[in-house]
Amino acid sequence: MSPHWLAIDLGAESGRAMLGTLRAGKLTLAEIHRFANVPVRLPDGWHWDMLRLWTDVTHALTLTARECGAQPFSVGVDTWGVDFGLLDARGALIGNPYHYRDNRTDGMLAHAFAKIAREKIFELTGIQFMPLNTLYQLCAQVVHDPLTLSHAETLLTIPDLLNYWLTGTIACEFSNATTTQCYDPRRGEWSTELLSALNIPRRLFPKIIPPGTILGSLLPHVAERVDTPVTVIAPACHDTGSAVAAVPARNADFAWISSGTWSILGAELAAPVITPASLRYNFTNEGGVGGTFRFSKNITGLWLVQECRREWARTAAEMSYAELTQLAAQAKSFGAVLDVDAADFLKPGNMPARIRAYCERTGQTAPATPGEFVRCALESIALKYRYVLERLEEMIGHPLAPIHIVGGGTQNQLLSQFTANATGRRVVTGPVEATALGNMLVQAIALGHIRSLAEARALSAQSFATHTLEPAESAGWDAAYARLQKLLEADTHE
Repeated sequence: MSPHWLAIDLGAESGRAMLGTLRAGKLTLAEIHRFANVPVRLPDGWHWDMLRLWTDVTHALTLTARECGAQPFSVGVDTWGVDFGLLDARGALIGNPYHYRDNRTDGMLAHAFAKIAREKIFELTGIQFMPLNTLYQLCAQVVHDPLTLSHAETLLTIPDLLNYWLTGTIACEFSNATTTQCYDPRRGEWSTELLSALNIPRRLFPKIIPPGTILGSLLPHVAERVDTPVTVIAPACHDTGSAVAAVPARNADFAWISSGTWSILGAELAAPVITPASLRYNFTNEGGVGGTFRFSKNITGLWLVQECRREWARTAAEMSYAELTQLAAQAKSFGAVLDVDAADFLKPGNMPARIRAYCERTGQTAPATPGEFVRCALESIALKYRYVLERLEEMIGHPLAPIHIVGGGTQNQLLSQFTANATGRRVVTGPVEATALGNMLVQAIALGHIRSLAEARALSAQSFATHTLEPAESAGWDAAYARLQKLLEADTHE
């Protein structure tokens, strides 16, 4: 009987349930369910629609049971990081979880630094400073809504909350725990010192479990909808942790980019890198599979294009991503250069207007057409990849090659080619569904179907096609990169 693993992968824009089956030494994927993940704007801010997501998760289980028939399968859930739900003493969810782009965290980094030094926070956590981090969301809770926090008994990150609703097990999976900036990777536990300094109750934080932990069977009321036996396993519950597990690398010294709404660029290491340099460059040390750490940096990715497309659909005409990419390929190269991680671009809203304002502020001519806007965004993302890659290699002391790009962003071949051009490195793209694939590969390791992470990556390589891109046009990219460096020198956030 061929083993089946169901990966439920929730991204910031959409979710999907993918069923993996191992036959004759190759893994095949089938899409069971795909659904939108649409945030909700309420009077108190932006929230995730958790009940809608829960409905889609349980619907995916029902569809999978029909697909598998009497054959048992396991399921793992991964999502984005940092966001969370609070449970009361009865285990009931207190309110709908906030969206990480909500503005309640404005000013919270300064609030935290007034109580404990920035350098000390990094020494304790090794995590990149971003206002969306769980730590600053909790600071906002302490400042603006302490009553809710006083009634809360447990904090569960989004995948942990879904696992709790599936099984009744309260725990926080390692890869997602590290994204909170509340975890001390040297001690291997929640940072009591940091939480105490910021008046965040330590009682909120549950036990931490490693990727591949078998959580158990479905709760009875969930199992009623599924006649097939289902085992729930915590994969790398942070989506990037799962994606990196599926990188079809043949050597250890590779760089990886998980490409989607966010891009995350990094290396896989045996231990965290917590140094003055990693603090200065604002890098992060997040947990991976098999006790590894993802030494990396978050970079604003296709969010810029997504928000431009949303605005044009609202005010002009709706265009597909393929149409926008084709327009970008035909547009003039090396117009304005953006620091894609500037605060100007973090919040939802009229992205074309924000890009125009940024160009005006930095003395550049703004794009004028949709093709020019998208090309400007894609070139700028690729240039920021180069900057981050150079800082990464400087800190670990050796070059990284090739660059493996995985995730949904690999479907934008223009960005992948720009990445090769900007960095001067060979780029290998694929698989597209790396996050779901890594999720199910960790399930397979947990169940003994695969012996190791190395074997999982070999299976990924032999099961799914990749595409290799060579660099070109270095002269124009070098000049554009020099312009980006000047912008970064003038911006204190780097």
